[in-house]
Amino acid sequence: MGRVDQERLAAWREFLRAHATITQALEGELLRAHDLPLAWYDVLVSLNDAPHGRLRMQELARSVMFSRSGLTRLVDRMVHAGLLTREPCPGDRRGTFAVITSDGRKRLRAASGVHLRGVYEHFARHLDEHDVESLRAALDHVLAGEGDGQSVSVPASAAT
Repeated sequence: MGRVDQERLAAWREFLRAHATITQALEGELLRAHDLPLAWYDVLVSLNDAPHGRLRMQELARSVMFSRSGLTRLVDRMVHAGLLTREPCPGDRRGTFAVITSDGRKRLRAASGVHLRGVYEHFARHLDEHDVESLRAALDHVLAGEGDGQSVSVPASAAT
């Protein structure tokens, strides 16, 4: 069983703070410029990149890291806004596809410039090539280790 030392705990906190700060900035910019929440933008990107512009709901939930119930409510709102439709899955009466509409693609194209400028401004411009390589390698290690089954203990002094 491993332990979390103070340096790694500090890195974790900085990671969370950076993530929250950047996503709040991106959300605000998308809302001001296009009245589009960041979660909606992420759903539109995932569907736009999917074959035939559609994904099963559970695939979409994994893609955008939402709970199934949270995604269902979000997709309902996006369907109501005309950005998505739902289609039944052939051969699976319980399965449903979320499908991006032409209006959803238009809205995504319109918002992409604001989003990409925001990613540059709030994140990418602060990193040199070495930073990018190091960050990607570190995150690859974290993701690769997620399935290794090791548990971690946190000292009481570090838990605050």
